[in-house]
Amino acid sequence: MKERNPAGESPEKKAAGIAAADLVQDGMVVGLGTGSTTAYTIAELGRRVDEGLDIIAVVTSYQSEMLAIQAGITLTSLAEHPNLDIAIDGADQIDSGMNVIKGGGAAHTREKVVSRSAERFVVVADESKVSDQLNHYVPLEVLPYAKEYVSQQIKRIGGTPELRLASRKDGPVISDNGNFIIDASLGVIENPVVISAVLSQIAGLVEHGIFTNADEVYIGKKDGSVEIIS
Repeated sequence: MKERNPAGESPEKKAAGIAAADLVQDGMVVGLGTGSTTAYTIAELGRRVDEGLDIIAVVTSYQSEMLAIQAGITLTSLAEHPNLDIAIDGADQIDSGMNVIKGGGAAHTREKVVSRSAERFVVVADESKVSDQLNHYVPLEVLPYAKEYVSQQIKRIGGTPELRLASRKDGPVISDNGNFIIDASLGVIENPVVISAVLSQIAGLVEHGIFTNADEVYIGKKDGSVEIIS
């Protein structure tokens, strides 16, 4: 399957993705996130499955589903396994308090459900994603019916909303859930927990991309080493 952001191999992402995959043990139910770094985790788990690792996985998007199928990983659902042992996912930005912004792949609603369903939530990223404070735009999954209302509410809290448009089709990006994505620029987010609560109160906003529940962060470095923050 073609990746969302095709590029050459990244030693940083590969190191983080593989290191996190080493946390997975026989008998686990694993949540698999979406994105280029998590793709390395999925590939590594597929390699270990070929060697006899016995796991089942819940995926967060069509992309991760196809990668997991190609890797030979047995899939299940939250309906069958609502409690996961571990979830591994990427990030668009990570601050010094392990708060995370996600949603560049428009899968953050399912990613948040999966991360909250897991006993252990591990974020994987390369060192370019680390910042002292969050200042990346926040992806919002929005009901199409509520697009204008949500945009108005974002402006009222001082943000700048922008409907995410598709790059290879006319019109907006549509999530796997059939909704629109609004990217909200909110400046420096000094208190992610407060902003998270404010966004969650906006009617028609299905889910936002601020995650405050990471247990560990695996940061891949250019030399192939991995820094673990917990």
